[in-house]
Amino acid sequence: MGATPLATEPILVAIDGPAGSGKSSVSRAAAEQMGFGILDTGAAYRALAWLSLHTETDLEDEAAVLALMDAWSYRTTLQGEQLIGIVLADGEGYDTFDVTSEIREPEISGQVSRVSKHPQVRERLNAMFREIVATSGLPGVVIEGRDITTVVAPDAPVRILMTASPEVRATRRQGELPGATHEQVLADITARDAKDAAVVDFLNPAPGVTLIDTSDMNFGQSIQAVIDTVEEARGARPSNEKER
Repeated sequence: MGATPLATEPILVAIDGPAGSGKSSVSRAAAEQMGFGILDTGAAYRALAWLSLHTETDLEDEAAVLALMDAWSYRTTLQGEQLIGIVLADGEGYDTFDVTSEIREPEISGQVSRVSKHPQVRERLNAMFREIVATSGLPGVVIEGRDITTVVAPDAPVRILMTASPEVRATRRQGELPGATHEQVLADITARDAKDAAVVDFLNPAPGVTLIDTSDMNFGQSIQAVIDTVEEARGARPSNEKER
């Protein structure tokens, strides 16, 4: 009787990038074309911000947020429609919340940085992301968000820093924000870049990270650039790793 083949680990595609770079939409489309899952790490931060507000937890108190995380269970789908759920132990039982729509509200967007600034919260969420990917059962998972290529998945076989000029990012975002002027959106992006720069470098890829500048690319070209990078990495993998 032959040996049981080892389970194949998912191919990780880690994508970092600043706000408006296209990383979310491009990551999702590339994952779909490759038959991979997609993990939006930002949704978890949004969900935690929503839960903190829902439970009147002080977002400035890291210990209080960590205590809330001891009681919650985060749920997300990696393929198809991205549904986000929270299960919360309340002492007497469990409350279940579908927060797919709620976490995209502007009032939640404005609170996310108050969650992400806490180092231990980020560390615990990063561990959760790794567990979600490891148990996905999929051939590959695209995981996108801040710190992905350097902290969450520094050993991923494919690591990409996707960027674009502030002006191009502002133009793209303006199309998603009816009534906003280019100047307003550019100012918001510049401010967001400055805030993010205090935590992570979005301008210079870390060693081993592929830089994809989408400033002069359309949506389809950006998707293809990601797929080409993945295929190149697949071709470079040792044969024994491919067959594992």
